[in-house]
Amino acid sequence: MSGTNSERKLIAEGPAIVLVEPQLGENIGMVARAMANFGLAELRIVNPRDGWPSEKARSAAAKADHVIDGTKVYETLEEAIKDLNFVYATTARERYGFKPVRSPVVAAETLRGRFKAGEKTGILFGRERWGLTNEEVALADEIVTFPVNPAFASLNIAQAVLLMSYEWMKSGLDDLSETTFQPVEQRPSTKEQVFGLFEHLEEALDARGYFHPPAKKPKMIDNLRAVISRRGFTEQEISVFRGVINSLDRFPRRWSKQNRAGEPGAALGEAAGNDADE
Repeated sequence: MSGTNSERKLIAEGPAIVLVEPQLGENIGMVARAMANFGLAELRIVNPRDGWPSEKARSAAAKADHVIDGTKVYETLEEAIKDLNFVYATTARERYGFKPVRSPVVAAETLRGRFKAGEKTGILFGRERWGLTNEEVALADEIVTFPVNPAFASLNIAQAVLLMSYEWMKSGLDDLSETTFQPVEQRPSTKEQVFGLFEHLEEALDARGYFHPPAKKPKMIDNLRAVISRRGFTEQEISVFRGVINSLDRFPRRWSKQNRAGEPGAALGEAAGNDADE
């Protein structure tokens, strides 16, 4: 989904995302892209397998260059988090320890509260193949785990970062139902405009032999109007339909008899006949 706009305010705040021994530059780039999507900007990498900087990461980041350019690399996890006040460790596996386990929603709200209080926070993400070790989880304050299919709980590292980044963004919204843009305001059509559409459509269909057999035309028209009037049109929608009908004038004004039986008018005629028999 495209939506990059360099003219709008760039959000760049929140907890640091800490990747422990990531393997592929492409995955790091997709992490940076996920972070940028939801307003996170501080990426820290511990001992990346393929080194740093990485052109593959920059390419996969899809222009999240501010995240890539600001990325810091560390040799150890302890060094990467030593300046942080509070850290979450992400894991899909049950850990037998003494750390509280939180949902992404609770974790994001906690991080938001600490961020507002001026604290520096971070979220740890492990290796693509096996995640974080117990020793690495032990360095965190709390655990965050995702509500995933218990029989298929493995998440791609970029997916995991995306989920937490999304919850982070949500935690800063005053109204969870708000959207970034709204549809263009349109005026509802008047009844006169709807009547005009009926008449226009009836005239066009009549000229093409749509109402067949003629004896059923009144009921077919009633059915057609009932279908069209089931919803309220806007003025713009009425204009669209009128334009479509006008375009029909470019084609022959009569159908052949063999085509009539298979066209929608036949179905309306059958419906009209059934109603008349009841």
